[in-house]
Parts: sequence; C-alpha cells; structure tokens
Amino acid sequence: MKFLLLILKNVRRNAVRSALTAVGTMVLVFVVTLVWSILDFLDKVTAEKTDNLKAIVTERWQIPSQMPFSYADTLSEGAARHPKDLRPLDSMTWQFYGGTIDPAKKTIENILFAFAMEPEKVGSMLDDLELTTLSPAKADDLRRSIARLKEKRNGIIVGREKLAQIHKRLGDRFTLTGLNYKDIDLEFEVVGVFPDGRYDKSAVMNRDYLNASLDAYPRSHAGQKHPLADKTLNLVWLRVPDMQAFNTVQEQISQSPLYTSPAVKCETASSGIATFLEAYRDLIWGMRWLLAPAILLTLSLVIANAISISVRERRLEFAVLRVLGFRPLQILVLVVGEAVLLGAGSGLFSTVATYTLINQVMGGVNFPIAFFGAFFIPLQAIWWGLAIGLLTALAGSVVPAFTASAIRVTEAFSKVA
Repeated sequence: MKFLLLILKNVRRNAVRSALTAVGTMVLVFVVTLVWSILDFLDKVTAEKTDNLKAIVTERWQIPSQMPFSYADTLSEGAARHPKDLRPLDSMTWQFYGGTIDPAKKTIENILFAFAMEPEKVGSMLDDLELTTLSPAKADDLRRSIARLKEKRNGIIVGREKLAQIHKRLGDRFTLTGLNYKDIDLEFEVVGVFPDGRYDKSAVMNRDYLNASLDAYPRSHAGQKHPLADKTLNLVWLRVPDMQAFNTVQEQISQSPLYTSPAVKCETASSGIATFLEAYRDLIWGMRWLLAPAILLTLSLVIANAISISVRERRLEFAVLRVLGFRPLQILVLVVGEAVLLGAGSGLFSTVATYTLINQVMGGVNFPIAFFGAFFIPLQAIWWGLAIGLLTALAGSVVPAFTASAIRVTEAFSKVA
C-alpha cells in the first residue's frame, strides 16, 4: 500500500506533465475507440448468421439493380413452382423513388428518397423496425403509422431528422418532383414518423402509389411507356429459417427459367452488404492495419517521452533510493507503475466518457453507408480503453524504467558534485 501511495505521489509531483500526458492519451484512445467501434460494427453486419437469415435478390450483372416488377410475385415466393418447393417465411420488395420539394433548388435539404414497398412489411422485414423487437409504445406508434400508410395510397412515413430538414410534420402534404423517375411527380401526406434511430433520414411510401403512377404515364404521353417502366424493381428481400433453406431457395432462383432477361442472383444479406462495402475496402483496410496501429505506436511514444523526461530529472532521486536500500527491480516497478497508472486510468476514463457521450447523449453517430443509420460504441469498448492504456504504457515505459533501475549511485552523485 505504501508503494502504491508512493506511485500516486510521484504522478502528482509534476501535475502539468501528468495532465498533458493524460490528455494526449485520452484523445488517442478516443480515436482508437471510434475506429475499432466502426470495424466491430462492420464485422457484425457482414458476419454470416446460421438461422433466421435474410436473403437478398438483385440483378446479376448491373449496379444499381433494375429488374422488371413482373419478377416481384415469383421472387417473393422464392421461385417456387411446385407444391414441394420451399417458400420463404416472409418477403419484401424494394423500389427507390427520389424527388425534390423545390425543383429550382435541388439542395440536400429539399431532396427526399423513399423506399417503395408493401406497408405491412415495414414492421416485419425492415431491420430494427420489427414490431416484436420494439418497446410497446414504439411498436404501437409504428403499427398505427403502417395502418395509415396502407389506407392512404399517397401516404409516407418519414424519419424525424429528415422531416425536420424538409420543414414538415405529421399530417402535412407536399409534392415531390421526380429525380430518378423523370416526369413522375407525386403528392404525399405524412402519415407517420419512424422511431428514433436507424431511419431518422429515411422514408417509406406505398409501392402501389408508384406503380399506379407508372401505369398511368402512357395516358399522358401519347401511349409511350416510361423509360424505367420495366426497370422499377431494385431489391427483393427473403427471410428463410436457416442456411439449408437459403441454399434451397438460392438454387430454385438460379435454376428458374423466369429470370433470364435480366438474370438475377441470390445471396445472404450479410454477403450483399460485404459486396457493397467492397467500394470501401481500401479505407477499411487502412483503418484496421494502418491507422489504429499508428495511433497505438504514437501513444506508446507519448508515454515513453513523458517517462523518459521524468527519469532524467530524477536520476539523483533514484540514486538516493538505491542508497536507502531499494533494489533495481523495485525502482523498475516504481517507474512502470507510474506509467501504467497514468495510461490505464486515462484510457479507462476516455472510453467511459466516449461510451456515455455517443450512446447516451448523442444517441449514436450517423453512419450513412449501405442504409445504416447510426453506430454505437459497444459495451466491451470500456475495457478496450483500459487495455490500450495499460499495454501502451507498459510498452512505452519499459526502456525508461530499465534506465532508472540501472542508474549507478557513484555516477549520479559525482555529477552533482
């Protein structure tokens, strides 16, 4: 206990240096925590599940996927053609409609993109919006929104953040001038608001409204179909119970003669997300193998520099300790203990503060990639800070500690004389 008190006293001796070292450690641990949290999040969403899988069907040879809507019914059944064929537990079609509230000023504040789908699928197939996983109050609100979307073909459910951005609220009406569907301008009524979280910037519309508008297009354009009339289906999501069922459905779809022009592919949702993230492969690789190690090395150097300065200033003190009977190992532990206390304490404080700030105060950090809403700091990140501070402090203090323990009493006193 006396040894620990001595370590505490030595840390407090030069308060300015200790504070600067602690601040530097906290900043670097904060950055590492963010990087590792993002990588942990991406690892989880691209990890293959073994049960309750979601499969995604897209056009095989083109990005973005553009399939004819005639594929929708059969794909939703997993291309099952015979009574013994396997059918998915659930399914969902996606079509994307984007428009602007102000055609003369197409800023991000005026643009809204909506997923066109079957209203009843919002609460059963959309990730993080499944009614069984929401709190009772949020589930009831979403259930009412879905019911209104089903009743009103021109209804739309919008995330809170996007609703505030376009200066609208529940019950308001507005018209979107089509961006991806040129000349398809749609009037909407806000019939619901998504729960806070992943869909704060998203919107969902009734797919029947979009398809009916496309069907009506020839009547006002001399009988000509819309250029995208046969390319409106972007994705089909299928829920299957396990990997064996997925393989069966995948085989049914790949061998079906119904999907030849264009051809389609079926893959697990995690595999689809991994494919989408291929565009960010170099960035993710750099974060994992360059940025994080570089920060850890920098942190070790910061601690090593601070401890080295302290050791040089206290050469005479260590010589006196040797005269008083302290063994080299005790002096080594004393110096390492100061670094570990400073590094581990600062690292732990940094991750606890980061976890509280991002998860509790900010409600997550926006992560607008692959339809992800926000990511949160995982609970295990708290011990990351402790481990980072502890290990980098050990790495940075070993050499200065050996230097301190190897000080010769005669040399130290001769320099004073």
